[in-house]
Amino acid sequence: MHKAAIRTGQRPAFRAAGLSVWRAAAIAVVAAAPIAGCDTISSFNPFDNTERYKADNTPIVPAERLYNEGLSRLKENDYTGAARRFENVDRQHPMTDWARRSILMQAYANYEGGQYEESITASKRYLALHGNAPDAAYAQYLLAMSYYNQVPDVNRDQERSGLAAQALADLVQRYPNSEYAADARFKLTVVRDQLAGKEMTIGRFYLQKRQYTAAINRFRDVVAKYQTTRHVEEALMRLTECYMALGIAPEAQTAAAVLGHNFPDSRWYQDAYKLLQSGGLEPRENQESWISKAFRGFTRTIIGSNLAGAHGEQRTPSPRVASVHGPAPAATAYPCGHEAFRLDLARCWSSSRFATSC
Repeated sequence: MHKAAIRTGQRPAFRAAGLSVWRAAAIAVVAAAPIAGCDTISSFNPFDNTERYKADNTPIVPAERLYNEGLSRLKENDYTGAARRFENVDRQHPMTDWARRSILMQAYANYEGGQYEESITASKRYLALHGNAPDAAYAQYLLAMSYYNQVPDVNRDQERSGLAAQALADLVQRYPNSEYAADARFKLTVVRDQLAGKEMTIGRFYLQKRQYTAAINRFRDVVAKYQTTRHVEEALMRLTECYMALGIAPEAQTAAAVLGHNFPDSRWYQDAYKLLQSGGLEPRENQESWISKAFRGFTRTIIGSNLAGAHGEQRTPSPRVASVHGPAPAATAYPCGHEAFRLDLARCWSSSRFATSC
């Protein structure tokens, strides 16, 4: 009987009865708990909980009032409070002239308060939104100075030095006629000197370990990239030393010849000359050498010893500049701080209406 039922496609009686029992049990469970099910679904519904979502009823403060409050905070040296006021102007009144000026003042307030990362962020935002505005050069200057004031010791990683050099170079290139260009050129020299000093530190380490090829690569970077720094003289002498140790006399002679031609009074040239003489050689330039090619069209600019440690100071040292083409004008030192007041504050503080007159 069972086999016959299977052959004809009919279900066995006991299976049909079992399935009926399970269906009845399932229906009974669902019917018995309708309220609990609703509560469970409601707990996952964010729109059923009115207390979770409340409307933001923060009053909109007029932009002029917020801006003037920020100026007042600046006058009291409350840079954190000032930055917050200027940020509120940008947040509550976006795409307005008040917002444009507030972004710049936010960058300035953060800079003065030592919050360099926040100043960098605000400066970049201003340049992205208002790159052609009259105050874009100052925003670039704040950006560069925020990096510049984070330049570390020469024995540490120089990522910030590289960023400062790039920001300063962008300022000189994009705004060559701005009043910040002269200071940027000088500080760019300081930062490049710092980067060259890092390469020299690593090169000397390899030289002491007698890893001459690795040392040459470091000194080569100084000669090729940082010719206007005070480290180039030592780099040429160290190249003479490395090439002599490797037995590559023509390159050693070329390095000494280029050193003597460009820096005849240098003590490093005297050392290089004595080193060559100890091997029975004289300085002789090979015009096809990479060293000779690197110095073609080279104009020597010497910065005085006051560059040492200048990157760690908050003020710009007074440079002593000389050139083979005659004395160059000394770079103007702008203590960072007065420019923003001149741009946006000095005229305002003398007025009873504050920023309205600016």
